[in-house]
Amino acid sequence: MNIVDAFRDQSVTCVRMDSPFMGRLLNVLADNWRENTALGMAVAVYSGDIGPAGHSLPLRIAGGLHALVLSGKSPELTRVYPPYSAGENAFAAQVAQALAQHQDFLVQWIKLPPQTNEVRRSAALMAMARVAVSHFDRPIYLSELGASGGLNLVWDHFVLHVQGRRFGPDDAVLSLSPDWDGPAPPETHPRVADRGGVDLNPLDPTSSDDLLRMCSYLWPDQPERIERTRAAASVQRHPLDKGDAIQWLETRLGNAPPGHLHLIQHTVAWQYFPADAQMRGQELIERAGAAATADTPLAWMRMETEGDRTGAKGAALTLRLWPGDITLNLGRADFHGRWIKWQPI
Repeated sequence: MNIVDAFRDQSVTCVRMDSPFMGRLLNVLADNWRENTALGMAVAVYSGDIGPAGHSLPLRIAGGLHALVLSGKSPELTRVYPPYSAGENAFAAQVAQALAQHQDFLVQWIKLPPQTNEVRRSAALMAMARVAVSHFDRPIYLSELGASGGLNLVWDHFVLHVQGRRFGPDDAVLSLSPDWDGPAPPETHPRVADRGGVDLNPLDPTSSDDLLRMCSYLWPDQPERIERTRAAASVQRHPLDKGDAIQWLETRLGNAPPGHLHLIQHTVAWQYFPADAQMRGQELIERAGAAATADTPLAWMRMETEGDRTGAKGAALTLRLWPGDITLNLGRADFHGRWIKWQPI
């Protein structure tokens, strides 16, 4: 797939996920892309999958443009971005001007992959954690793989509203109310005693530059996502480790103190791990699970795609528990957490 086709393919996905502006922007980029520019040549060096399952170049470029708007570096582009609007010709002209004027910035920007840290995924994590605690009521030793900025590591600071019920602390900094189909989760009370996360490129939400990067990948016509991200960032004060997720997990698996439930979580991250890392990670977790006892239980909490990268079917919610090697298929959730089909089995 070339970059023009990748723009158009990503456009369809963004429209399907309620972002008509992103659909419009990506089509404008496809219509006006120039290969003989510094940015065009920087993009051309990438090989393999340049779409959302690989390098995700369309979203890198769109994120860079949004960063120009959010940082105030391009007032002209800001005037054609939400909440403002512009005709097709004026919009295309300002996008082309921004690509030309801020080429050096964009060439540097696209060197790193997109990192959104979608906070609404915490709604699924909060529900699954309550199921885990219903089996093993212990303080939680929480570990996240592919944590990005760690915003989903602090789900215990959020409140979940479903089926007319409230789950979470009284002083929650963020309220999540996904379109919920199914029974309410268990009335348990997860207590996080310790938490840690790892990422190849961890972001620090207390850093203005890192917070800008996270917000830039949130789509401009969905400002509520930026509001949620900033709210979650206000309570994420837990440093993340930089490194390979599976190597990090191998060390951390032996660190949970007795009397705690070691809860491993990841959301739409596993698919980006190399196949050999996935195999090794599963072997490590299963080996630790086989050694788990009632005093050292283990839970593996996953919100992951099963190969559908379009977002149409959402991600599968799976919880695996030891001792006992219990696998619970708990339903599906939208990649952005807009809806959850909760079907505990």
